[in-house]
Amino acid sequence: MSARIGLAQFITIWNGATMTSVVNPLQVSRFLKVYDDAAAQKGIKLSIGFDFHEYVSITRNTRTKTLTSPNFRPECAPIKPGEGYWIIGVDKNNETAVLEAARLYDLSNSNFAEHLESLKAFYADPTLHQGGQSTCTCVSPTAKRMTGKIAYQGDLWVRNDFRRQGMPKIMRGIQRGVSLAMWAPQFSCAIVARWTLDKGVHEVMHHELGGTILVEQEKPQDYWIIWLTGEELRRLVDHHDGAELLAELSSSSARPDGT
Repeated sequence: MSARIGLAQFITIWNGATMTSVVNPLQVSRFLKVYDDAAAQKGIKLSIGFDFHEYVSITRNTRTKTLTSPNFRPECAPIKPGEGYWIIGVDKNNETAVLEAARLYDLSNSNFAEHLESLKAFYADPTLHQGGQSTCTCVSPTAKRMTGKIAYQGDLWVRNDFRRQGMPKIMRGIQRGVSLAMWAPQFSCAIVARWTLDKGVHEVMHHELGGTILVEQEKPQDYWIIWLTGEELRRLVDHHDGAELLAELSSSSARPDGT
């Protein structure tokens, strides 16, 4: 699947194809519609893509966006079909307004901390791509317990004129619904900078100091891990109040979210 598709089309495809038995497709559809409607109210049309060559092309031509992390660049870390997707939002002029990506890590024989420290979270073959310059330490006790299917999201970017309107929360909602539908993961997580937590950029259920990371940067940076378990993810989707969520998202522009 290479073309971008809308959220409604995504549900139709996965409902008849790969949704797992633990996922209620009707609830996922309702959950995603809330966030899709909230984005539409802000003048953004969302769609989902699966071709990461296309994603990198879009990000490289998006002004003000920093370089996409290597774990979402296929020349560094190829993503198999069905193990990754990206979300794009365009404005009324069909210009890119928001971006985010997600991928699946199958860590049945490993854990997230080990995956980070080995640099395999970023490069398919660290010896070929990182040139001995990249390093990562992980002190998070939770990351050492994260095994199985891990839905990892990152590369969030919001265009300046759409910031402080709750877009990170909308994108996170879409990511949660799509990841649950596709993978029913044991964990959903991201690594973030401390300032994003301080400014409330991310809707966080759990967070913990991760460690330090030096990947395509001039100096090591501290990072934090944010996560929720697969069971928490399912509960969020299955028991959401659509009217309440939409009202909250619609009023987000009145509350700075730090982005």
